[in-house]
Amino acid sequence: MGRLVGVDLARALAVFGMYVVHIGPPLSATDGVGSWVRYLAEGHSSVLFATLAGFSLMLIAGRGEPKTGLAGRQAKARIAIRALMLLALGTAMAMEYGGVIILGFYGVYFLLALPLVRLRARTLATTAAALAVVTPQLAFALNSLLTQPIQQSINAHDPFHRLSEVGVLDLLLTGFYPAITWMPFVIAGMALGRLDLSSGTVQRRLAALGAALTVTAYGMSLLLAGPGALRSLAEDGPSSGSSGSMLPDGGSFESDQPASLLLTAGPHSGTTFDIVGSVGVAILVIVGATVAMERLPRLRRLAKPVIAVGTMSLTAYVGHFLVQSALSVPSGTSTQQSWVPLLLFVLGAIVFAAVWSRFFRRGPLEYLLNAATKPAKYIR
Repeated sequence: MGRLVGVDLARALAVFGMYVVHIGPPLSATDGVGSWVRYLAEGHSSVLFATLAGFSLMLIAGRGEPKTGLAGRQAKARIAIRALMLLALGTAMAMEYGGVIILGFYGVYFLLALPLVRLRARTLATTAAALAVVTPQLAFALNSLLTQPIQQSINAHDPFHRLSEVGVLDLLLTGFYPAITWMPFVIAGMALGRLDLSSGTVQRRLAALGAALTVTAYGMSLLLAGPGALRSLAEDGPSSGSSGSMLPDGGSFESDQPASLLLTAGPHSGTTFDIVGSVGVAILVIVGATVAMERLPRLRRLAKPVIAVGTMSLTAYVGHFLVQSALSVPSGTSTQQSWVPLLLFVLGAIVFAAVWSRFFRRGPLEYLLNAATKPAKYIR
């Protein structure tokens, strides 16, 4: 199966967006174009990453036609193994970097997506839309019932929480990227994976859909919640973990927050408007990258080193945390005022990926992840 170059480019942009969030200056320390870059990266980069993760599931489970029979069982086994590997890697990294690590959450997303891998694009899109409408309200209600004593009682019996302080409750409901409000992104990506992105008709329809979702969601939020509806809540308090941009108390609702928060659409707010608008932005980026790579061959040649980063996004993501720690580079907190470290990390990732891809088909961690799924071929 040939690689989808536009999708790889979108994946690289998602990686660089997360670099902006983790390494670049905070939004409060930027102005002009820098503020726009910082705001667009915050929330949207991780959502794009999650949407592309759903797309990747379809590359395993069968794109145009879902795999069935023996091939289908083996595909599901491969996805399950990947999920467990990501959950283990994410837990290990969370022990050092805290709850901002998204990999463990990815493992949960993949496991929850297993029953859906044979659904058609229309069914997947309908499911994603329904979850986007229902789950934020459900998450808000559940979080309002989860008092600190109840959470502490649950976490006390959770081995994941004892290991990394990111337990099952965090993964499903109260963490930075809780599955209850993030599964719509993954399922929307799965729906995209079922479509023929090389078709001009599909591209035009998706572009119109992405624009409509973005304008409608953010426009309605501004209309209902006022001028501060799209404000980043990360600016309200000190950051947590290695990311200086996430919500100060995680990426989920809190028990004492007002119901009016459900009308906002700021980054990582987890509301219906945030989910719908962010999916719209993700669709526009994926379609835009695909069209650009198809119709601008000169740009495609120039972007080859960047595309290489997208082919090894797991390595690029994990690597930037490790290098950041090794070099003691400040995260995107109030102590980080310069864009230079960010630019160096982006350049370093591009150079590494370009050189590595000349000798190997996969990135280092991608190779290990692929090797770990080999036992799936013994499924009968």
